Amino acid sequence: MLLQLLSVLWEAMSLRVFLVFLATFLLISDYVKRRRPRDFPPGPVPLPFLGNLLSFIDPNPQFAFNKLAEKYGNIYSLQIGNQWVMIVNGLQMVKEALVHQGEHFLDRPQIPSFAEVCGSFGLVHSNGESWKQQRRFALTTLRNFGLGKKSLEERIQDESRYLTDAIDNEKGQPFNPHFHINNAVSNIICSIVFGDRFEYHDSNFQKLLHLIDEIMFIQGSIWNQLYGIFPTLMKCLPGPHRTMFKSWRKVISFVREIIEKHKEELNPSETRDFIDAYLKEMAKEDAGSSFHEENLIFSTLDLFFAGTQTTSTTLRWALLYMAFYPEIQERVQAEIDSVIGQSRQPSMDDRDSMPYTNAVVHEIQRMGNLLPLSAPRMTTKDTTLAGFRVPKGTVLSGSLSSVLLAKEEWKTPDVFNPGNFLENGQFRKREAFLPFSAGKRVCLGEQLARMELFLFFTALFQKFTFQAPKDVTLSIDAMMGMVSFPQPYNICALPR
Repeated sequence: MLLQLLSVLWEAMSLRVFLVFLATFLLISDYVKRRRPRDFPPGPVPLPFLGNLLSFIDPNPQFAFNKLAEKYGNIYSLQIGNQWVMIVNGLQMVKEALVHQGEHFLDRPQIPSFAEVCGSFGLVHSNGESWKQQRRFALTTLRNFGLGKKSLEERIQDESRYLTDAIDNEKGQPFNPHFHINNAVSNIICSIVFGDRFEYHDSNFQKLLHLIDEIMFIQGSIWNQLYGIFPTLMKCLPGPHRTMFKSWRKVISFVREIIEKHKEELNPSETRDFIDAYLKEMAKEDAGSSFHEENLIFSTLDLFFAGTQTTSTTLRWALLYMAFYPEIQERVQAEIDSVIGQSRQPSMDDRDSMPYTNAVVHEIQRMGNLLPLSAPRMTTKDTTLAGFRVPKGTVLSGSLSSVLLAKEEWKTPDVFNPGNFLENGQFRKREAFLPFSAGKRVCLGEQLARMELFLFFTALFQKFTFQAPKDVTLSIDAMMGMVSFPQPYNICALPR
């Protein structure tokens, strides 16, 4: 009887009525799913299906997140697809979540595009015991290959010479410094991970660096966000996300080939680099269960990406800011001339004698603000934060912009000013300086990045004065990808 009734209703129902009914049903279902959990932080009303996606793709996301914090407080919630995300703001709240409750916010959430590429392998996207084993091994191996030691400093000094020679070959004419800097910085992590560096004119390596740039830009775009919300649908549609996955496959293939070559050449009595060390760890009878080839591939890629992109992008900001503020560049060069001179290379021993230069490097990191939001974390158990209930599996991200640009933390939060890191002419450490994030998931390569930034920066400004090409006005407005990039620019490097 019921089936007959349904059949009659179906026949009587017009297509228009059916579509209206279906749309109404979907909207009601979506609304029910989007209701904020009990005792959850407040936030803007999510749009049907998209949630609060528009907040993440705003042309100026930093401004958008600041406005939300002004309206809803230092902890608020947004929805991306069906996933609720908590955003924490301000130094104390970011430290509370990432440091004091670091054990509760230790995991990484599954992000569809990354899951498609690397699953839960590697250093960045793994969780639990696998992540602990991989991170511990990576830290130990990086130290064995010179992290924090004179030998690594000497590698950076050698690469600085290659970089300054390449820039000198531009003969003071306008050039784009992007790939010179990318190549130089990448060569440091390549020497540790792959056991070799790559020449600046190596076309295959340049293609690889282009692929990495492409991946980083698309992963910060709306296409990646849409893939995160509608992965099944987006797999069927054309768009830049397909280019991103194609580029990923090429980069993975590059690493696989290097690993295969290492297997063929592996010498039990010699460990040349990270890959050799990992292959030997895999061969041990008591090796942890997470030591297998997939983790080797993606741990290598994580080190390669992290060791290339953030430091090279910061140095590109450095040239741009110094050309934009020539009076600051002059003071940096005066300090370099006074402490180091022109006859020897800069060393880490010089840093304590160069408070102004050190302050400028820190201010470049602060204003460059590469990661406006820290990489997302996920709760490992039920907890509370600022009185709000945070169920296990909740995604959280700390707004690093709200710390690096906080009015209550800095003398001039929105203006480039080395004085933010100076007190009575001496360098002053600042608790609110968190460009590497904080807590147990803090950037693995922080120590390496600090060394690279100081040595490359001082070597460049020891040898050159950087300025805008004739009749060109440089812009310090950012482009948003996975990190905050400077817009592409040409610059002149005048030998000193």
